[in-house]
Amino acid sequence: MDLPLNPPVEPMLAKAAKSVPRQPDGPPAWLYEPKWDGFRCIVFRDGDEVELQSRGEKSLSRYFPEVVAAVLAELPPRCVVDGELFVPRPGGGRLAWELLSQRIHPAASRIAKLAEETPAQFVAFDLLALGDEDLTAQSTSVRRERLVAALAGCGPSTHVTTATFDADLAVRWFTRFEGAGLDGVVAKPLDAPYRQKERVMTKVKHRRTAECVVVGYRPHKSLPGIGSMLLGLHTDDGMAFVGGAAAFTTARRAELLEQLSQLRTGEENVQGEKNRWNARVDDSWVPVRQELVCEVEYDQLEGYRFRHNPRFLRWRPDKAPEDCRLDQLETPTDYDLADVLSGASGSRS
Repeated sequence: MDLPLNPPVEPMLAKAAKSVPRQPDGPPAWLYEPKWDGFRCIVFRDGDEVELQSRGEKSLSRYFPEVVAAVLAELPPRCVVDGELFVPRPGGGRLAWELLSQRIHPAASRIAKLAEETPAQFVAFDLLALGDEDLTAQSTSVRRERLVAALAGCGPSTHVTTATFDADLAVRWFTRFEGAGLDGVVAKPLDAPYRQKERVMTKVKHRRTAECVVVGYRPHKSLPGIGSMLLGLHTDDGMAFVGGAAAFTTARRAELLEQLSQLRTGEENVQGEKNRWNARVDDSWVPVRQELVCEVEYDQLEGYRFRHNPRFLRWRPDKAPEDCRLDQLETPTDYDLADVLSGASGSRS
């Protein structure tokens, strides 16, 4: 590969904020985009050579052969493009995080099968190089203009993200686009160059809380303590497993193991869902009496499960386990992913 920027490139990052940043007076200062909830991916194309690089600078190319083919068919012959890989739910409507996560699989035969059955797509939100030109020193506004021009007419498997200068529209997107499975809003300073690994952008993500029943735990594989605390919510049909909290200090893991061990039901090593990346991984867990309630913070749902691991906040001894029900979780209004991709929501580039 002989591009102005060759892999690896460290992607520009974002810092978290509680609200969409605004410029009260004067000309626009921010470019607002939907926050896509997929796999960050920098695409490198030099003629017939294509490399898909993850945020962690690892190659994704073998896992997404259909995206490699789409890049060859739809993107400029020599370019470096920053964006996101995603899988739409079969039949359309919203992103399918669970289907995307299944794509990282060690077996080539499984990859080929999933590439055909649940093909991924790529949405571009920054142009880092085009032809022999390195664009990273250019401002966000210039890079956006060049991105829109360079990828005009791309598709059906590659897209340019919708964007706007209007903060009020971005606030509406924050709520509306969640129904299509998106994760919030990203704001980019219009005068900023592309700075690798620096938190130049601002991200506003959905954050909610829920009271959940502790139903069990998984022992940690290498430390004395729990690896994760498994959570459930009551439904009319019984207990629904909704996810697990796993971010604890080493000392806290040991404390939780001592606390939860006293609530064991007597069952040991109940078999859980198989690990899709390594079927040999021990995924068993230990059930406990369903007496403890904890409050967790989460972002979105995938079906009736937390899309990402929730964060433990505190114990709720004032809450009865039977009152912790699935219907407490906020379900966003459905919004069609096709409208987000097409920019039919009134965005401006």
